[in-house]
Amino acid sequence: MNVRIGYPPNMSLTASQLRADVYRILDRVLASGEPLEIERGGQVLRLVPPRPRSWVDQLPRREGVVVGDPDDLVGIDWSSEWKPDPL
Repeated sequence: MNVRIGYPPNMSLTASQLRADVYRILDRVLASGEPLEIERGGQVLRLVPPRPRSWVDQLPRREGVVVGDPDDLVGIDWSSEWKPDPL
C-alpha cells in the first residue's frame, strides 16, 4: 500500500490536522511502520503501529520466483550436489 499525504514522516500533527485526514494518516502509519505524534491540549500523543516492520516485511513481493509450494524446498537433499572447496 502506497499512501501519500502532505505530511512528512515523523512530523507532529495537531488534532485538527488528524481529524481532517484521519483515514489516510492511519493508513500511512500502518504502511510505513513509523509512529506519528499528535499534539492535543499542549500534550503529545503517539500513534504507534502494533509492531515495528522489519526490512523483510518491506521488500516488494516477487511473484513467480518460487514455482510451487516453498515448503517443498525444505525436503530436497542437496548432498550429492555439494562439492567442498579444494584447499
